[in-house]
Amino acid sequence: MTNDHKDAAQGGNPGGPGPEKAPAAEFGATKIAAADPRYGDLVRGMNQRWVGRPESVRMVDSTQQVLAVVQEAVRDGKKLTVRGGGHCYEDFVFNADTQIVLDMSEMTSVYYDERFSAFAVEAGATLLDVYERLYKVWGVTVPGGMCYSVGVGGHVSGGGWGMLARQHGLVVDHLYAVEVVVVDARGKVRTVVATREESDPNRELWWAHTGAGGGNFGVITRYWFRSPHARGRRPEQALIKPPSEVLISAIAWSWDDITKEEFTRLTRNYAAWHVADENSAPGSEYSGLMSSLLLNHKSNGQIGLVSVLDATAPHAEKLLEAYIAAVTEGVDIEHGPVTKTMGEHKPMPQYHKPQRMPWLQATRYFGTTNNTLVDPTLRADYKSAYNKRMVTDQQIAKIYQHLANAGLNNPRAMVQFSSFGCAVNSVKRSDTATVHRDSRFKLLYQTYWNSPADDKANIAWLRDFYEDVYAQTGGVPVLDDTTDGCYINYADIDLNDPRRNRSGVPWHTLYFGDNYPRLQDVKAKWDPGNHFSHGQSVRLP
Repeated sequence: MTNDHKDAAQGGNPGGPGPEKAPAAEFGATKIAAADPRYGDLVRGMNQRWVGRPESVRMVDSTQQVLAVVQEAVRDGKKLTVRGGGHCYEDFVFNADTQIVLDMSEMTSVYYDERFSAFAVEAGATLLDVYERLYKVWGVTVPGGMCYSVGVGGHVSGGGWGMLARQHGLVVDHLYAVEVVVVDARGKVRTVVATREESDPNRELWWAHTGAGGGNFGVITRYWFRSPHARGRRPEQALIKPPSEVLISAIAWSWDDITKEEFTRLTRNYAAWHVADENSAPGSEYSGLMSSLLLNHKSNGQIGLVSVLDATAPHAEKLLEAYIAAVTEGVDIEHGPVTKTMGEHKPMPQYHKPQRMPWLQATRYFGTTNNTLVDPTLRADYKSAYNKRMVTDQQIAKIYQHLANAGLNNPRAMVQFSSFGCAVNSVKRSDTATVHRDSRFKLLYQTYWNSPADDKANIAWLRDFYEDVYAQTGGVPVLDDTTDGCYINYADIDLNDPRRNRSGVPWHTLYFGDNYPRLQDVKAKWDPGNHFSHGQSVRLP
């Protein structure tokens, strides 16, 4: 570690060791209380099931402002939570106990820090803004998530994954450092920068932010990204370069035409392809492929397969053609274009025949072509699973049963299978806090609706669906030879409930596996007073 790096890692002055070209605050910390006309817009996120009633919302624009708000909350004994992009799947930010919401959404700077030879990204920046800035100016990127409006703060700390994950790993695999406002045992607030350097005395704090999720150890104000094998000090050398072009394919089958046997065959084919080493081991020729099988409720009318492949790979068209042939083998009905909304994606009939597209244009397309996440009446529920091996025919039968259930009429209810593995699995389970390094695909169970009157039916349907699929392991995907637990960024409070999780495996093991005791040690050191907590935050040992 150079002297500059070491100075930064020590935490320096109370405001933290700013980078050489740290952006100046453009406004002072702003307090917004219930009488303010802005209040209603600032006490809710994407999911309208969670609307808070805090005493105030604090808009901040610098680490120093964050530090002052946190010190005030500690001094006055006020419960503080942090909002980034507003995509939290549970009520961890907006709940009855929250008295101060610290809103990071205006801390959005993205710039190259010459001292670290890394890109600094403030915690309120949203993913598409990060991609646009990094790629347009320097031709580089980080392998983060797909949705354009997800805030970096929570996404990264939960071990974020996305379209480039199989090729370049998770976003945390490129995390060099993190700046955190923390509270010590005496209630004194300070700013600490922790790096991945082995000699950094704060390294464990960096490690904890590679998969534990947000709201655990302090307020994240800034990340620095530099790929682990980067060489040189120029910005263009610091991070990965995405493919210049990608191939996009989107095909669908009609629910009216597909039989239970063909549904089973399609699902089994998708899982079997991903489980095979030649397709999902590190270094596979298919590392540039990311594909999702979108199994919608029957009321949608279609199920779909959306695939994106690095078009610069040798014989890319033939690779994509062979992949689609493998997944559709034995499915004896012809597929057509995607003409229905599927989850967050609008119809995409233009991709029934694969299309080449520049990478940033494709990234922007997948990130923004949805009308679901910008709906101000949106209500939602989610559950997740990782798979190392095949889903069983018994589980597929349960999936079919619940998706074909005529008792629910919701075209936005579904389970989505998504590619995992390859470069993600080249990292050891303990090298980062993200433990799911043996999985080949992951599942997102979700349902969207709009009226509070439909809460009960949708939540009950998703619970029954999920617990039925994993009935053999107590209603959840335990960490065993087949499944590998759950994704903390798809937070699911039901995992805490022994009526819903009957496996005997605690929620924190499903998320963090054997890494949890180490996370508790970090918690004890950096947040001994448990000032940062929520329904699934790391507990003190």
